[in-house]
Amino acid sequence: MSDAIVSRHVHDDGAFVELRLARPPRNVLDGAALDALATHAAAIASPAHARARAILLTAAGPNFSVGASVPEHARAHAAGMLATFHGAIRALVACDLPIVAAVRGHCLGGGLELALLATRLLVHPQAQLGQPEIRLGALAPVASVLLPRRIGQARAEDLLCSGRSVDAAAALAIGLADAVVDDPEAEAAAWIRAALVPHSASSLRLATRAARAGLRRDLDELLPRLERLYADELSPTHDAEEGVRAFLEKRAPRWEDR
Repeated sequence: MSDAIVSRHVHDDGAFVELRLARPPRNVLDGAALDALATHAAAIASPAHARARAILLTAAGPNFSVGASVPEHARAHAAGMLATFHGAIRALVACDLPIVAAVRGHCLGGGLELALLATRLLVHPQAQLGQPEIRLGALAPVASVLLPRRIGQARAEDLLCSGRSVDAAAALAIGLADAVVDDPEAEAAAWIRAALVPHSASSLRLATRAARAGLRRDLDELLPRLERLYADELSPTHDAEEGVRAFLEKRAPRWEDR
């Protein structure tokens, strides 16, 4: 199945399903793209894909994703944006399938939060990964849950609080990426075929559910608290609104620390 936002491709007679972000060059994760991801995830979780052993996340064009739509971070839209984004994240986790991500170019903000769901994350040598939300006067709820699980608390705080990006070599060194390869899409598919396809699809789904028990607990319990922190405490501040306005006006933000 294919559409103009996210396309779905079945490989190896149903052995794994590829979800491809399909709005290059930036592959912005706006509401429409997130709704499409959630819809595809629901389909993958259905009996129609009972033979699937994995989800492969890829993207068309030079970049994986530059993240969520900046205008949707504005105060009037932030709560709805978070609910839609987190709904897509939960839908993908609910598939109970290993996720493998193949990343090229920029993988930033919500794009990296999406890639952080991966059991295995492969990146191109020229990839750049980061959580720049703080530069907008914002925070990253999903990354605040997932990033410490992947790279440890101190390294996660570094990326979340500095807003800096890391290149492929640095991402590999800190455990953010699992491999740096010239053709991440091909290597990701090869890994799925070698490591996952030989197993029972039904047993693999249950094993994945068991392995993610702690993650699902955090998404159910911790993520809603971070949504409220964003909506109730961050969004009403001057600086949260100023960060979005400055980005859209292509100027440096004028922080008032309030």
